[in-house]
Amino acid sequence: MRPPRCGDFPMKSSCRTPPQVKSESQRKTLQTLVSRLEEAGIDAQKPGGLCCPLRPMVPSPVINGYRNKSSFSVNRGPDGNPKTVGLYVGTGRARNIVCVKADHMENIPTKHKLVAQCYEEFLRHSPLEPCLLFHHGGHWRELIVRTNSRGHTMAIVTFHPQQLGQEALAAQKALLREFFTCGPGAVCALTSLYFQESTMTRCSHEQSPYQLLYGEPHIFEELLGLKFRISPDAFFQVNTRGAEVLYQEVGKLSQAAGDTVLLDVCCGTGTIGLSLARQVSEVIGIEIVEKAIEDARWNAALNGISNCEFHSGKAETVLPQLLSSWKDDRPLVAVVNPSRAGLHYRVVRAIRNCKAIRRLLYVSCKPEGEAMRNFLELCCPPDPRKKLEGEPFAPTLAIPFDLFPHTVHCELVLLFTR
Repeated sequence: MRPPRCGDFPMKSSCRTPPQVKSESQRKTLQTLVSRLEEAGIDAQKPGGLCCPLRPMVPSPVINGYRNKSSFSVNRGPDGNPKTVGLYVGTGRARNIVCVKADHMENIPTKHKLVAQCYEEFLRHSPLEPCLLFHHGGHWRELIVRTNSRGHTMAIVTFHPQQLGQEALAAQKALLREFFTCGPGAVCALTSLYFQESTMTRCSHEQSPYQLLYGEPHIFEELLGLKFRISPDAFFQVNTRGAEVLYQEVGKLSQAAGDTVLLDVCCGTGTIGLSLARQVSEVIGIEIVEKAIEDARWNAALNGISNCEFHSGKAETVLPQLLSSWKDDRPLVAVVNPSRAGLHYRVVRAIRNCKAIRRLLYVSCKPEGEAMRNFLELCCPPDPRKKLEGEPFAPTLAIPFDLFPHTVHCELVLLFTR
């Protein structure tokens, strides 16, 4: 199953969070890291009470309508209608969660809202019920909309088949395709319409294939002068212009020269590695989503880049095998951009125990979460019990990027060196 990635956060409010609030949040995260490191016996506090310098928040070039991907839920609205398409508000603890339309959301493009509105219209005319809870039955589920800077639009509908036979499933797919191609939904001018039969909250193409009902199989986007092909379930930063600013800074911080090997862990469609490929000797990318790796290889060929190799599989399986036999004398710089769940401990251990890696760039959308455990494992004294035997890293610089305006989240780049 693909873990949630940066940008998959629930979108609950249209109020823009002031940059100073986000900056203060990152400051508290670094203060927490100092405390945790001191508990481990490391004197990590620098002037200012932090473990490393914290630069000011880097603003997003685009504030409104920046999202190239939006996920819409199906559930009961404020009026009780279970066929409401939108976003959740409320909390589970208070038992007041409802699904509200996304019309007020300033970070969602108008096109995404239009597709959601049309999907709701389709559901309300469908004789089939939505699937609110798997064990309660029902069928219609989440809608994902992806767009690019040229206005091309991909829609992905997830559907719980329950006990429906193939003939009944085919009929529903035909109705959905007809609605969006020659019915009221044609106003959306979709370039791609996908359908996924899903019996889990979230599943990959390998677990349940995305079925193309209409249009082009991929969406394309341009970033830093390169063209990228994106499959339905492939990760691509939701703020394209903001990602350009982020990746340019990552390139500077990596200090990658012509003889450097760049290790891109959780590489998605290859955006970071390919954007830096021309300033390094080789790029090695690792990604769990097979379709994303297919995209990355295709993107390298499309852009005439030949010094990249991409490996499909779990990073905790691929990376230890790769680094355990590493005998290359070229400088090795690692960039990791994991999901909110952080890196598997085997990945951290492999990086920590590889002497060739002297610089590590950790890109995190939730540094106060599981990533904090990774930071401690990277910096703690050698621990034979955990097989953390390499020289510890030290946090050197932190830079927050406001990739998610109108939310409380941002992307933090933390540079570790040794």
